[in-house]
Amino acid sequence: MEFEEGTGVDLGNVSDVRGGGFPGGGLVAGGGGALGLIGLVIALLLGGNPLSGGPGGFGVQEPGFGGPAASPASSDLAGQSCNAGTGPNGRIDVFATCAFNDAQRIWAQIFSEAGRRYTPATLVLYTGRTQTGCGVGSSAAGPFYCPADQRVYLDLSFFDELRRSLGAPGDFAQAYVIAHEVGHHVQNVLGTNEQVANATRKKPSQENELSVRVELQADCYSGVWANVSQRAERGIRLDEGDAAEAVRASGQIGDDRLQRSAGQRVNPESFTHGSAEQRTRWLNRGLEAGDPARCDTFRTDI
Repeated sequence: MEFEEGTGVDLGNVSDVRGGGFPGGGLVAGGGGALGLIGLVIALLLGGNPLSGGPGGFGVQEPGFGGPAASPASSDLAGQSCNAGTGPNGRIDVFATCAFNDAQRIWAQIFSEAGRRYTPATLVLYTGRTQTGCGVGSSAAGPFYCPADQRVYLDLSFFDELRRSLGAPGDFAQAYVIAHEVGHHVQNVLGTNEQVANATRKKPSQENELSVRVELQADCYSGVWANVSQRAERGIRLDEGDAAEAVRASGQIGDDRLQRSAGQRVNPESFTHGSAEQRTRWLNRGLEAGDPARCDTFRTDI
């Protein structure tokens, strides 16, 4: 994957607080365990608030973990070329920032063409844990989106786990993760999150099914971004095999595979993100169609 030549890092909607410190000391380990494959992947690509202790959440809020957000650390991201983040030796912080910004730019374009206004999200790069509008965020939760402050939180060490533990290497697999979280912001802007929350309150028994539909729609939205960006001015350019990287990543994080990895019996009724087949299919739908209207997971069989 490459960015159009001459595209540079834009820090307008990026907050780099890596190394800024946090009140209370070391890393919060989600679910009572250390950061690792099962703990990480269960929370991977969460929608809404992964800190609330609900389905897929880690409930990391503990006494003494409050306080102000970390002060921004000095960053040398400014002035970097986006393509400095691509390739086997690329800078992952540059890549993540540029992928996030491109996803934002494309969604602003899609909204504008539909006569709507897109309110941009903010990317927060942090280390270990950080204060968020949804509570204390821990890297043990994986990348997540907080609708309360409209920010995507990312500890870059996650991508090492994506490559080593989940068997999903490649820069476009990483871009898929980021675009998925931006997809949750799109849902927030469109009011989808609020509608799902209202429906869940009225019928709590539908919570898991609605969660799956939310996650599959975010997968589809990530595919829409990639499709539209390739056709847009100053967009991304995919190399041979890039799409396969994202498809592989989506398959690796299906609920059925995660349950097997944890030594559990596969129980579709407990799914919160969708099966490997579902996640791959909806990502592919977005990649092929490039049309968010094809991502309506709430009015069709999934």
